[in-house]
Amino acid sequence: MFARLYTMIRLASASALMTVATVAVAMGSVDPETRFLDARDAFRAGERVRLAHIAESLRGSEFAPWVEHWQLRLRIEEDSVEGVREFLDREAGSYLAEKVRGEWLRQLGKRQDWETFQREYPSLVQPDQEVSCYAMQARLVRQQDLTALDEARPLWFSVLDLPDGCQPLMDRLLADGRLTADDIGARVRRLLEMKKVGAVKTVTRLLPAAQAIDGRKLDAVIDNPARYLARQPANFATTRAGRELALLAIVRMSRNEPAVAASQWRGIESHFSEADRAYAWGQIAWQGALAHLPEAVGWYALADSTRLSDEQLAWQARAALRVQDWPAVAKAIGDMPPKLASQPDWIYWLGRSLAAQGRREEAKALYQKINGRPNFYGNLADDELAIPIAIPPRAAAPTTEELAAVEANPGLRRALAVLKTDLRIEGVREWAWYLRGMDDRQLLAAAELARRQGVFDRAISTADRTVVQHDYNLRYLAPFREQVGAKAREVSLDDAWVYGLMRQESRFVTDARSAVGAKGLMQLMPSTARWVARKIGLADFHPSQVTDTDMNVTLGTSYLKMVLEALDNQPVLASAAYNAGPNRARKWRAERPLEGAIYAETIPFNETRDYVKKVMSNAVYYSILFDHKPQSLKARLGVIRPPGAGDEPAIELP
Repeated sequence: MFARLYTMIRLASASALMTVATVAVAMGSVDPETRFLDARDAFRAGERVRLAHIAESLRGSEFAPWVEHWQLRLRIEEDSVEGVREFLDREAGSYLAEKVRGEWLRQLGKRQDWETFQREYPSLVQPDQEVSCYAMQARLVRQQDLTALDEARPLWFSVLDLPDGCQPLMDRLLADGRLTADDIGARVRRLLEMKKVGAVKTVTRLLPAAQAIDGRKLDAVIDNPARYLARQPANFATTRAGRELALLAIVRMSRNEPAVAASQWRGIESHFSEADRAYAWGQIAWQGALAHLPEAVGWYALADSTRLSDEQLAWQARAALRVQDWPAVAKAIGDMPPKLASQPDWIYWLGRSLAAQGRREEAKALYQKINGRPNFYGNLADDELAIPIAIPPRAAAPTTEELAAVEANPGLRRALAVLKTDLRIEGVREWAWYLRGMDDRQLLAAAELARRQGVFDRAISTADRTVVQHDYNLRYLAPFREQVGAKAREVSLDDAWVYGLMRQESRFVTDARSAVGAKGLMQLMPSTARWVARKIGLADFHPSQVTDTDMNVTLGTSYLKMVLEALDNQPVLASAAYNAGPNRARKWRAERPLEGAIYAETIPFNETRDYVKKVMSNAVYYSILFDHKPQSLKARLGVIRPPGAGDEPAIELP
């Protein structure tokens, strides 16, 4: 029996060795990029043996430290620190050393090995939220440093999902009475504002028994706030829980029907404190501003500006801007905290509001604070000062020595190798890590290195960082010029605008893929690509072709032209439509003519608002580079006409 068992073990071992040998031989015929991605998959699956074999096959390559870092992370998860110290010493200062140290610190925090944690923590350059919470825990436990709780307290009011390492701090705050019932209520409100329903239910359970909120009633508020309010007894406000549920129902209702919520609130607000009344009006006004309701300006007047969030304050200014109530714009910006009011957005719009009220010299002084900056508001300030937008003198090209220095940087080389694989996000982070502390000359050399390697997005983002010496030919790269220019001319599009849009969509990464599935240079959704292909008669189109440069540009420019024609031939509207859909772009128009800058400023989607501003500013610089003529952003933005009988039918996308 034992002999047979011994024979079986030997055969199994031999078979395993043959499998390993087969894998090793097979790996030799596979390119390093594919093996690197295989290593990533092995790491994610926790396959240590397979990962070790791939690591051996990549020894000496740019990818070797990455694979070793994955091996170490698996060991750390199993509470082994074998090889960690050696790696940290060998890779000192590298992005991968930072990642390994961060993972080790997380594990030390979970194990509550505070002595080792505090010894290693100072070497971490960029701690994430979880590691920062573990650092506070370590101080609290080892030094009895109660200031750690003071630092942790603001996290309670954040709407972010707190990592596990932060929860003991929240528990201690609650246990020590440093978080009151009012604080719990404040977090409930903030979570409901952000539609985090599950978290709302969890936090309400922390309220004292005397103020507890009935779970079934909370469900009723969340499911149908209008029906909940309609069914409330006359004495609902006699308890704090009754008042809080009614208030939450008003806030919930305001998300979809701010005008209805305002009407309902007027009927019951007398039962609430002054602070609660101001809070409710702030919520209703915010949602009304997002919905472009002119009544929002009046609703904001019933709120307390000192209690409004930065987002609410910004929309107070936008609500006034939308109806072109310039004194209200100035007041709203005046109510902002200094940090918010000093942003270029609000410096520019304050200038506009003062100019509209005849205070032109004060407005001019504000424009001069931001003019010349290469962004939407700097461009607009130039226009207000009648200064043609231009590009700065081109810096001298990187010298041979400067290029050699960045090429010799192992971290940059490794980042470029990673960027050419499926791990683009990690490659971007690693690249950014090594740009820290670089001066303008080094940045321009790194940007040129990335351009030569065909990694255009990193070339652009790196050139964007320069402070004094600039190269706008790198900042506003125009690869594939012949293809893009030809396709733009075929459909009579301004190629500067097309490039401005592509720069924002993909930064010229041909195989770029968004989280929602958009692909290629012009970030086309598969359904949109198929729809456009049918419209322009490409009978043999296959979805796999969408990342082909020529096909992507053909479909993207054709679609952009269709959207432009359906939206008054207005590039601002078409840019908004390209990002958020034609029907939304139409819906965001006003009932009277609206200058393009105000339309862009009052787009309710943060992503689309930022997108449109950047696309239009990009187009200005591409036009200067292509045509060598000064430009005006305000002229490009034009005027958005109100909806009317002359509208083309809305484009219905699949």
